[in-house]
Amino acid sequence: MTRRVLSAQIAHETNTFSIVPTTLDDYRNRLFLVGAEIAPALAGTRTEIAGHLAAAERFGWTLVQPVAAAATPSGKVTADCWAELQRLVYEACDAGPFDGVILALHGAMVAETDDDAEGALLEGIRARLGRELPVAVTLDLHANVTERMARLADILLPYRTYPHVDQFETALRAAELLQAAMDGEIRPKVARLQGPLLAGMNHGRTQGGVMNDLMERAAGLQAATPGLLSIDLCAGFSLADIEEAGPSVQVTYDAGRNAAESAAAGAAEVLWREAVVRRAESTVEELDLAATTRLAAEAAADPDDARPLVVADFSDNPGSGAYGDGVRLLEALVEARIEGALFGVLVDPEAAAACHAAGPGAELELEVGAKRDPGTYGPSLRLTGRVEALAEGPFVCEGPMNGGVAMNLGPSALFRVGGVSIALSSNTLQTYDQEMFRILGAEPSRFRVVAVKSAHHFRAAFAPMARAVVLVDSGGLATHDLARLPYRKVRRPIWPLDPVPGAA
Repeated sequence: MTRRVLSAQIAHETNTFSIVPTTLDDYRNRLFLVGAEIAPALAGTRTEIAGHLAAAERFGWTLVQPVAAAATPSGKVTADCWAELQRLVYEACDAGPFDGVILALHGAMVAETDDDAEGALLEGIRARLGRELPVAVTLDLHANVTERMARLADILLPYRTYPHVDQFETALRAAELLQAAMDGEIRPKVARLQGPLLAGMNHGRTQGGVMNDLMERAAGLQAATPGLLSIDLCAGFSLADIEEAGPSVQVTYDAGRNAAESAAAGAAEVLWREAVVRRAESTVEELDLAATTRLAAEAAADPDDARPLVVADFSDNPGSGAYGDGVRLLEALVEARIEGALFGVLVDPEAAAACHAAGPGAELELEVGAKRDPGTYGPSLRLTGRVEALAEGPFVCEGPMNGGVAMNLGPSALFRVGGVSIALSSNTLQTYDQEMFRILGAEPSRFRVVAVKSAHHFRAAFAPMARAVVLVDSGGLATHDLARLPYRKVRRPIWPLDPVPGAA
């Protein structure tokens, strides 16, 4: 039997402490496809929408796809932008009937008009399509899963990897459960548990540590308990100042099986207790600028190992809603006269435009970075250097994450100051794919130090070539020192802002 399924993507991870609002142009600069544009652009990629397309072919679905949209994390989504994104989905709902819905959301989206944007979207869909229609939702592993989201979705599956290299597979898992629900084989519902944690679960890292242990325990509980369809964990996004921010446990269970609801609640409680006890565990060390600069100098001077030291400027990670134009790490590298260093990608449209106007080979003085919020990030750096290369900005991701997806840095330049080559862009993107440097003729493996604006996603593409990886807090907006941030809305008490019981 052919099923008619509504498929859509609306994704944003909102850092509510950012002063940069998220507009429709920000979606257009990253990913904004409508209707017939979607399938040709995303089929065969490593994305959730590609998973929807593969499921449609496998199960014989007819897909209605109104929108696939994702913007780089930043401040709250403007009311106008949010209204347009909802309109595209709701107009498609009105073109029903449908047998099911499958959505690729993030789970940490905040709009000017609603702190729980995904919950509001699900509420709007239910108002139009009814409560009985099965709705499957995939989420980022860093979703802030709200009670409303869990109540309105029948299937709620986050990624299980960080870096997120299983987006396609997560969508297929959701599609399989949706198919079973449409066939009447299961009656899925979602149980959710969240307690007084704003951070924890090792920030979701899945290269060992508490998050891996929790996932292994979840898999064991699921295998041993009839009626539990999927047990999942979200590490949360602590840079969203909303009431329900933070880690959570979700269990998608079959409400048609006896005792499945109580088993789901029990499994969630077991996992949550362990998450609370192990909340402060971390598998990585975060360095300051001085320690990082010393390691960079040692790597640059090492005659025995030509592999680069990869430095992650995580606190200025655009993937966490930071501005991406912080220059304190760059300043330290330049002042230390580090040789063979590659830094980026630093968003600075003015500096990139100046390089384009001057042309390759030009020597010029530039004021670089710290322009979006000078009061927090300033001052800018005044640097004299040489324009090494220019690019218009389009590239296709070739790494394990988002492989095959076309993106655009906008007019970009490689600007060399002493021994440091700086990749400048016009659009804001997290540096998690080596093609972002290669379009400027910079092959990362040929440098002694590679500094990237990313928290963890960079590991998928950059860690295999590195002599070592270090993380530095350069004082940016995506700091893990949450006490520095002016929270007003999160529930209290909450760790690490307040003491909470349950530590070992």
